[in-house]
Amino acid sequence: MINIVSKEFNPGLSKTFFFIRKALYEKIKSYVPALHGRLLDFGCGSKPYQSLFTNVSEYIGLDYNGEGHSHANEHVDVFYDGKVIPFENEYFDSIFSSEVFEHLFNIDEILPELNRVLKPGGMILVTCPFVWNEHEVPVDFARYTRFALQHLFEKYGFTVLQHDKAGDYLSTVYQLRVQYVSEYLLPSIPVLGKMKFFVTNIRPLIVLLMNIWFSFWHRILPKPKELYLNNILLATKNKRDE
Repeated sequence: MINIVSKEFNPGLSKTFFFIRKALYEKIKSYVPALHGRLLDFGCGSKPYQSLFTNVSEYIGLDYNGEGHSHANEHVDVFYDGKVIPFENEYFDSIFSSEVFEHLFNIDEILPELNRVLKPGGMILVTCPFVWNEHEVPVDFARYTRFALQHLFEKYGFTVLQHDKAGDYLSTVYQLRVQYVSEYLLPSIPVLGKMKFFVTNIRPLIVLLMNIWFSFWHRILPKPKELYLNNILLATKNKRDE
């Protein structure tokens, strides 16, 4: 059965999280050809990007059933204890993990485990936020720079092949602005903010107009990359003779 990436993770311009999720979707899509064979989706949740991985032979979703968010109605194949990944050494050809690392307080325990279950020369693709508000509280522990990610991966037996950024200075600032207006400012308007017609029709229209307006200016204004929304990192497990 072929699934389509939902509009929640590949949104249109009327959606509050258009800039962060559209950019992340496009980046993931561009890197998935590097992954193949038996794949582990680490922290899989609802497996929102599974349909992009058309060249893998098996897709296994692993998650931790703890605080942060409910896994009801998600597609988790295996739960783990937050420390030990319950698969044998070198079981996977590839690993994918999207927007999970910020929720790992014990990153120094998890990275060796990811290395252990990955075959030498196997690929790992990771995304995690650089600029974003607290979420899935209280299990929100970190924001990583690209330099921190490179240090951690090299420390635990990986070679970083590519680091990329989703979003830029402009889209980061504007995404936060749209989120503020949509999720905080508009709902705070007395009475109006709670009306069903306003919530389902007027608020999306306001978001749509804001996103169209910004999309125009984004084409012509400078786009520095020192501030951005998400890290995208592609690495390989070092072979034994390295």
